[in-house]
Amino acid sequence: MRLLLASRLRIGIPLVLLDAMLVAGSYTAVLAVRFDGRTPAGYSHRLYTCLPIVIGVHVACNLVWGLYGQIWKHASVAEARRIVFAGITAGLIILPLDPLDAFRIPRSVALFAAVVATMFMGLVRFQARLFSFRRKVDRSAVRVAIVGAGFSGASIVREMLRTPSGRAPVVVVDDDVRSHGRSLLGVPVVGSVADLASAVERYGAREVIVADPSASHALLTAAMEQAERAEVPVKVMPPVHELLAASPSVRDVRSLQIHDLLGRQQVVTDHERIAAAIAGRRVLITGAGGSIGSEISNQVAGYGPSLLAMLDHDETHLHDVSARLPANVEQQLVLTDIRDGERLRAVFRRLRPEVVFHAAAHKHVPLLEADPVEAAKTNVQGTANVLTVAAEVGVERLVFISTDKAVRPANVLGQSKHLGEQLVAHRSPIGAHWCSVRFGNVVGSRGSVIPTFATQIAAGGPVTVTDADMTRYFMSVHEAVTLALQAAAFSRGGEIFMLNVGEPVNVLALAERMIRLSGRVVGDEIAIEFVGPRPGEKLTEQLQHPAEEANPTEHDSITRLTPIVMPVDGLARTLDALALAVERGHDDAVRRLFHDVGRAADVGAVGRVPSAVAPAGALENTA
Repeated sequence: MRLLLASRLRIGIPLVLLDAMLVAGSYTAVLAVRFDGRTPAGYSHRLYTCLPIVIGVHVACNLVWGLYGQIWKHASVAEARRIVFAGITAGLIILPLDPLDAFRIPRSVALFAAVVATMFMGLVRFQARLFSFRRKVDRSAVRVAIVGAGFSGASIVREMLRTPSGRAPVVVVDDDVRSHGRSLLGVPVVGSVADLASAVERYGAREVIVADPSASHALLTAAMEQAERAEVPVKVMPPVHELLAASPSVRDVRSLQIHDLLGRQQVVTDHERIAAAIAGRRVLITGAGGSIGSEISNQVAGYGPSLLAMLDHDETHLHDVSARLPANVEQQLVLTDIRDGERLRAVFRRLRPEVVFHAAAHKHVPLLEADPVEAAKTNVQGTANVLTVAAEVGVERLVFISTDKAVRPANVLGQSKHLGEQLVAHRSPIGAHWCSVRFGNVVGSRGSVIPTFATQIAAGGPVTVTDADMTRYFMSVHEAVTLALQAAAFSRGGEIFMLNVGEPVNVLALAERMIRLSGRVVGDEIAIEFVGPRPGEKLTEQLQHPAEEANPTEHDSITRLTPIVMPVDGLARTLDALALAVERGHDDAVRRLFHDVGRAADVGAVGRVPSAVAPAGALENTA
């Protein structure tokens, strides 16, 4: 302790000497003011006699409260609080000295001089912050309009004013009318987001920054439209879960991306309920190396499972997702294929998972249309394998990741996923919590339309769109997985959960917006071509069949659906027929079986399946 105090005092010797002069000057000035500038000689003598004591008390209190050896240009409220406490401590020590006759000066002088000395010592320490706050703006800096006058906006403005960042805030807009006509750290707040274009023009801004990392879809869309009118680029803060630090910073700012406009819905998460289903349990994720499986792995890791087993047939993707997880998570990497039933059985018997997220699947519509045998092997037989061994080891909670294409399925992907939903509904053990969760298009997942558009734009076009009327449901992978974990916690067994992701998005409008975000002109610089529907492709998708009974859950964004189930013997015959066609490698036969299943599902009569197939029994003997 003594070494630390000596070190602080040695480092702060110039500041100690300055403090001594400030204390002496403060007490002398206050005494002079007390007597209107005509201080009696006796009082002056007494003050000079006791000044060494007063200076010693103040310096000692400053030392105890850590006011020496600090880098004051980075000082904050905590350091200001210590200055105040040091002054109060010194005053409480000095005031009692008067009755003890240590020195005889008026108590009012002792009190106010201590306050004045503390103020000046604080001013000296904070002068860098006080007088450099409004530094001269670099004329070469980019003039920026800030959207948002709240905490995040203030943080961004403050950082730009204090540190060289190549940007200078010149105007702020905010939809809170109470802020209009005022200023944020000296920068005028001139109106709402609807006034952004005119504010950009009036103040000569060359860039717009949306400062709130929790900005809504509506706010981002409005800001982008206004920026497009003003012909300036838009930068945004990434969502809260992507921030590099707890507080927004200029270094986090990035270009507006299309998923910002699609996946910024505010999802309320019941973390306690999810943790109750996952914490301390052995969790296994199939397809863990994929875009959805890897996000499931990331989020599950945050809930403290006793074991996180990640299964995939691709070693590179499996390694990559493992490397991104926290070091304190107990991991088990499993390199295998869900189509290998015996190998899968050995893995489940060894690891004994209690919770399973089944995300492994083939999902590319054109590829599966061309090779339905592979779709049947992975999406149907692989799923049957997972469910069989999960039942054998007593998996308590299982989530099958499905798709909106499973509703009235018109392609091999949707038809194979529809059969997966049927398997979960039939195989869910009594008392277990097994369910299916339907996603729309997950933004950024491999094979989704947005990365395809981005690649085409980067290549100079053209951007290929199926039809001007095509629509799709979109959601961010983070949001989709968060809702899937929430749905898993709600499961009672055998149901389907539909994730409510808002209105479907017009794909043509999406393509045009992505082109504008890239800084190109639609039509002139990047052409759009209409290519017509591919085999099995629908213009619109649905998340719910009209015949499925829908019930709300405790979460506004999740709906519980009661599936329309095939008769058990009909499902068994279909599985046996698929197994025979797959074994013989008959793509046409598999395609016809899928087509018949999809046709029956379309009209809500899923029991209508081919009867001229092998007898029932595949339900229990697939793995």
